[in-house]
Amino acid sequence: MAVLSQRGASALWVSLLTAASTVTTLALGCATPFPSLAALAAVHMRRRDGILLMLLAWVASQFVGFFLLGYPRDGSTLAWGVGLGTAAVGSALASHAALQALPYRSVAARLGLAYAAGFSAFKAIILVWALFLGGLHTAMAPDLLAEQFVRNGAILIGLYALYRALVAIGVPAPPKAAAA
Repeated sequence: MAVLSQRGASALWVSLLTAASTVTTLALGCATPFPSLAALAAVHMRRRDGILLMLLAWVASQFVGFFLLGYPRDGSTLAWGVGLGTAAVGSALASHAALQALPYRSVAARLGLAYAAGFSAFKAIILVWALFLGGLHTAMAPDLLAEQFVRNGAILIGLYALYRALVAIGVPAPPKAAAA
């Protein structure tokens, strides 16, 4: 098997994680694990690749929602779609920023920090959208927040296990950003 260039390895991982996200989205009825993806990308990918991953995962989730799950095509649903896209990108940016601010060495600490930052940013952006679009009581309900935090954390563990397994069988790791 030919060695992939850095660009090829980046594209491969963005594609693999987008596919994994799409499977998760289908399995969970359009609940894409954006904070989980953001954390994994922050630890193992360059920031621009992480943002690209979030955008492609968002496009895939919108496709699943609107074309496979029959989401209504009204103004509110479309606006919430845009809100999810901005929250996904914000999650990736926050995850990367947290790792730059606190450069832990252990993978577990880096994943935990990136996940906490990504989840917090994602929910904060959703909160802002909920203030304008409605649904604040649902978006910020403590029991739903806890459920989402745990579910996304479990998905992060699964995605990390998938990442490790693929690297172990020879899939080249994606290039990382240069150390700050």
